[in-house]
Amino acid sequence: MIGRTKVDVLIVGGGASGTTAAIAAGRAGAKVLLVEQGPWLGGMLTSAGVSAIDGNYRMRSGLFGAFCDSLASHYGSYNALMTGWVSNIQFEPSAGQSILRNMVGRYADISLSLDTKAVSFKRQGNGWIVTIEKNGVRSRVFSKVLIDATELGDVAAACGVNYDIGMDSRSVTGESNAPKKANGIIQDLTYVAILKDYGPGADKTVCKPEGYDASLYEGCCNGVKDKETMLSYGKLPNGKYMINWPAHGNDFYSNMIELTQEGRAAEIEKAKNVTLGFVYYIQKELGFRNLGLADDEFPTSDHLALIPYHRESRRIHGMVRFTVDYASNPFDQEMKLYRTGIAVGDYPVDHHHGRYPAYQNLPDLHFYPIPSFNLPLGCLIPKDADNLIVAEKSISVSNLMNGATRLQPVVMQLGEAAGIMAALSSKQGKKVSEIGVREVQSEILAYGGYIMPYLDIPVTDPHFKSVQRIGATGILKGIGRSAGWSNETRFNPDSEALGGELIEGMKDYYPDEDYSAIGAGPLTIGQAIGMIRNIDSSIAVGASEWSAFGLEGYDPARNIKRGELAVLLDNTLDPFHSFKIGFDGRLMR
Repeated sequence: MIGRTKVDVLIVGGGASGTTAAIAAGRAGAKVLLVEQGPWLGGMLTSAGVSAIDGNYRMRSGLFGAFCDSLASHYGSYNALMTGWVSNIQFEPSAGQSILRNMVGRYADISLSLDTKAVSFKRQGNGWIVTIEKNGVRSRVFSKVLIDATELGDVAAACGVNYDIGMDSRSVTGESNAPKKANGIIQDLTYVAILKDYGPGADKTVCKPEGYDASLYEGCCNGVKDKETMLSYGKLPNGKYMINWPAHGNDFYSNMIELTQEGRAAEIEKAKNVTLGFVYYIQKELGFRNLGLADDEFPTSDHLALIPYHRESRRIHGMVRFTVDYASNPFDQEMKLYRTGIAVGDYPVDHHHGRYPAYQNLPDLHFYPIPSFNLPLGCLIPKDADNLIVAEKSISVSNLMNGATRLQPVVMQLGEAAGIMAALSSKQGKKVSEIGVREVQSEILAYGGYIMPYLDIPVTDPHFKSVQRIGATGILKGIGRSAGWSNETRFNPDSEALGGELIEGMKDYYPDEDYSAIGAGPLTIGQAIGMIRNIDSSIAVGASEWSAFGLEGYDPARNIKRGELAVLLDNTLDPFHSFKIGFDGRLMR
């Protein structure tokens, strides 16, 4: 063993979350080492070939938004990314990998070590000593903060963190649609192939795979107009096609999470064989002989993806656990986890179980409806390991909720929050669990990210941050609804503010104040200012202050709009910064 490196933040796993975690920490000035066992960055976005982004098209923000913008720039426009019907953003995996490498390369404080394994983990003081191996040579890294961004939560497991695998019991999570008894069943994985159109007359038919069974794929066009529609599901730019088709396609059931590396490799070969069988079926039975495995995408001898697309992994026992109920009705729960949000999503609960042998006996979780949601910071922090942050798909969520939190946009945001938190911890010399929720959220907002899933106030709106901050206090609440594949929550900034709602929200923060001058109906600007002055008599708001806040039409007798009230509260009382909150959303007075 040679060498010893000292860093502020060590990230194991260069996938969707690991990459954004590195960028966020390096951007904050932390010394970062990003270790990835393969040759590419991006994980499911690139190495696994799932280069069709699910959800958040209308809430592009932060590093996820920057990645999308770079894709649009690469291909010429956002319209150029709308090549297939499963997503508004589709791209070649190789292009995504190149963009992520460039994004990481902008920061001198980030060191990148590809084709590198993390071998062992040991606590030392408040930090970690990690042994890594590259080209057969081992070295040690001391890091103040360790981030697990692996695909299956391998670092958390090696560090002794408690976790769950498979479906949770209804009695544990409280979710009415969970099974009565827990089981070890996880979602299907997919080994993605990228096909390329080699032109008319070309015959790129692969060799018939061993054990090929055409009946496995015969229903692949059921439910769609025709075979062309099925294929164009994942059509990519430059005449390529992502083969990640769930209905009688190349989904594959295997629970390889707890297997050895050798055991995992054996399961991966089985998954590859199923995918090659589907490719053969597409070419031989459906007649697309001109579509062959792309020879200019993955640096692999078989031209298949570098890694499988794992939809599910270990799920740690975190400071809090996020469930379907918290997503469905965030404001009615005992714990106000919405106050601690650090990432947003608008995809429904989508589970893949079609290749499980007894899938008919499982709960029907296909696009279970929820509104858009935000994920609490406490999901990333294990209960039982200091200065370890967990990202990717191994965060503390229920099995059901994993069906929505596993998607690329959410995972990239989780990584950004993890990197921010790690940088704050290393800079301040505090444990990760001692970093304030509002500190992390403030940094997310500073870099144009969402903490509340409000669709109708985009990041480009001058009042975006005010609405996000007041929304995160819960003084004014949004309204969510399920809308098919793209769910939403709206703040309704142009609606009249109602005194009844305001009083209910304010009493959590200012319980001893007199609200008798405010009725339950529409609230005037003058009433809102009067309430604020009752709380703090030093605050004065007139026409000049109103204008300074970026508001128009000052008239104390006019009814105030919800967006205006959010801006007014944020710029005067500032409850977001004035009250600390715990990971459970509790006010810490």
